[in-house]
Amino acid sequence: MKKLLAIAVTLFICLGAMAQKQKKQRKKRERTPPQELVYNNTNYLPTIKSVQFYPVDQENALPVIELHSDDQLMLAFDDLRGDVRNYYFSMEHCDADWKPSRLSPLEYAEGFNEERIVDYAPSVNTLQPYTHYRVDFPTRNIKPKLAGNYLLKVYEDADKRRLIISRRFYVLAPLMMVSPQLVPSVEVAKRRSNQKINIMVNTGGLTVNNPYQDIRIGVMQNQRPDVQQWLTTPHFVNGNELTYNDNKTLDFGGGNEFRYFDLRSLRLASERVANIKLDSTIHVDLVADENYRDAAYASTFDENGDFFIRNQDKADADTESDYVWVTFSLVDESTTDGAVYVVGSFNNYNRNEANKMTYNAPAKTWQCSMLLKQGLYDYTYVHVDPSGKVDTSFSDGNHFETNNTYQILVYNRRPGTTWDELTGFVEINH
Repeated sequence: MKKLLAIAVTLFICLGAMAQKQKKQRKKRERTPPQELVYNNTNYLPTIKSVQFYPVDQENALPVIELHSDDQLMLAFDDLRGDVRNYYFSMEHCDADWKPSRLSPLEYAEGFNEERIVDYAPSVNTLQPYTHYRVDFPTRNIKPKLAGNYLLKVYEDADKRRLIISRRFYVLAPLMMVSPQLVPSVEVAKRRSNQKINIMVNTGGLTVNNPYQDIRIGVMQNQRPDVQQWLTTPHFVNGNELTYNDNKTLDFGGGNEFRYFDLRSLRLASERVANIKLDSTIHVDLVADENYRDAAYASTFDENGDFFIRNQDKADADTESDYVWVTFSLVDESTTDGAVYVVGSFNNYNRNEANKMTYNAPAKTWQCSMLLKQGLYDYTYVHVDPSGKVDTSFSDGNHFETNNTYQILVYNRRPGTTWDELTGFVEINH
């Protein structure tokens, strides 16, 4: 009897110690702090990396799905904190300018406008631990029921203030036919540098009372929010046909082919990698880039700014790929003021402190380092002068021959409504 009592006491003490240890561990895990919502493609924490958001089976395509269809979008991301967290997501309807459309969730969402992300996995044998999350959306419980712009929001513990990610996506009601044409610039001085787009829109059976007020067209180059233009006034109106071919509109600088690097394997340095250093973390120095703004066009293959998570040495790129500190260098003797940023689809072309470069005067080189997951990356450089003027082609120039993809989105606001429907969408390649 005494022996059984001793065992029980020992077991009670052990269980109490384990409970105290677990309680301490729970206290150590800090919750995501409250964040201010931004109606843009935003990572709210530096520990959230490698966000991918595109239609299922159409890697890196613009996140567009057709209304009342079986189309789905895939959202995947890594959390470098490495633990398991309760992440939820919901959506919000926006107008063409990405402002709230003042609709209630009951008006634009079927089912419940919130769901938990249940598909996650820890990293395997990586120097940088992380947890990989994925969700395919819409689901049976949450789906949009109106066309237009939407913001997908991901947050912790069902608390919408504790945001970690927001991503824009588009729901299309294909009611209008869009016919684009890509031509050289009308201005003779820009014919070797620019790409002009003319557009014809057939409104079909949709009644548009005032096309000068109700129709808006947005055009992006390579899905870049920093390279886009808007049309609000058709040049000609002929019944249900709207023609947009004004000489002064949709005249884009062609830019140049994107620069790239390959980190699918860390065993051997690829073409654009100068050296690989392995310590407690992995460091990769890229070959220094030259400034090509005055150089002639040279045709090279690129992915129009996209990135791909890939690993040649491991079976599962999502959970077995490691994170690498990648150092970028741009040799430039003439541009020494303002700010230079490394941008691409991997950071949504956003400009912030994480991808801002510093100028090394003795080496006459701009440099910065970023933590990136193994894969294939396209990138370019953007300059912002002291007055705030943004130059997206300062290091590469503009060329008519450049291979670009343009996304054309047509919005219609019906009389008496407060939101914009996406009624036409098409892509055109040069």
